[in-house]
Amino acid sequence: MVIKTIQPFTPVHLLILPRKHLASLNDFTDAESDLAGHLLLTAKLMAARMNISQSGYRVAINNGINVGQTIFHLHIHLLGGRPMGAGLMTERMG
Repeated sequence: MVIKTIQPFTPVHLLILPRKHLASLNDFTDAESDLAGHLLLTAKLMAARMNISQSGYRVAINNGINVGQTIFHLHIHLLGGRPMGAGLMTERMG
C-alpha cells in the first residue's frame, strides 16, 4: 500500500507499507524476503510515477525509537522533489 504522509519533509514524500503487520525491520525473517524485495521495487516504481527517478530520491526506513520511528508498523519513506542534505530526516524531527 502507498500513501502520502500527512507531514511531508519534501515535495514528494510517500509511505510504502506492507499489508502484513511487521512492527519494524527487525521483525523481517527469511520468509519475508520476497516482501522486502517487493517493497523496494514499489519504491522504485513510485519514484518513476512521481517523476523523480532521474533527479534522485531517498528511500529510508526508521528502525527504533532512537532514530525517530514513531509508527510501529514497518514503512518505507520515499522522498524527493528537491535537493537534500545528509541530515534531512533529523532536521525536522529535532
